[in-house]
Amino acid sequence: MEIFLKLAIGANVLGAEAVESAEVGSFGLNFNIFEANLVNLAIVAGVLIYFGRGFLGKTLVDRRAAIETALKDAEDRKKKAVSALAEQQQKLAQAQGEADKIRASGQEAAAAAKAEIAAKAEQDIQRMREAANQDLNADQARVINELRQRVAALAIQRVESELPSRLNDSVQQQLIDRSIAMLVGGDQ
Repeated sequence: MEIFLKLAIGANVLGAEAVESAEVGSFGLNFNIFEANLVNLAIVAGVLIYFGRGFLGKTLVDRRAAIETALKDAEDRKKKAVSALAEQQQKLAQAQGEADKIRASGQEAAAAAKAEIAAKAEQDIQRMREAANQDLNADQARVINELRQRVAALAIQRVESELPSRLNDSVQQQLIDRSIAMLVGGDQ
């Protein structure tokens, strides 16, 4: 920006000198914009191109290099992002595969546990039935044994109560004779 200011000041000074020399009758530049606009613009453009070319060219080259570097960096970041995305998608697919395997394994384990629990429950029910049958049989045998003892006790009581009335002297003598005959006949 300073260069342009210096050029403008220099042109203004030259214009002032040219006006002074024109008054004397010599050749000079007319820097009055309204009087000699095209010539002045061509001169200023030429000076700007001649002196500004190096500065402007260097600035444009630097800017171009910076843009190219930024584009290369952006392309590199894009490639890295694409490869990272592909890697993460692959990891996601692997994780989903593992999750499916774990889910299937869990379902198989649950089915096996269910079958095992059902079999164990069936065994427990069978054992309970057998225990109940054993208890029932034991109770039945105990009751039958108690009934036999009662019947035997009642039968003995009844015989003892009826025996004196039915057993008279003649019946007793016949019973003794029969018993002796059986003993004598059994020894032979």
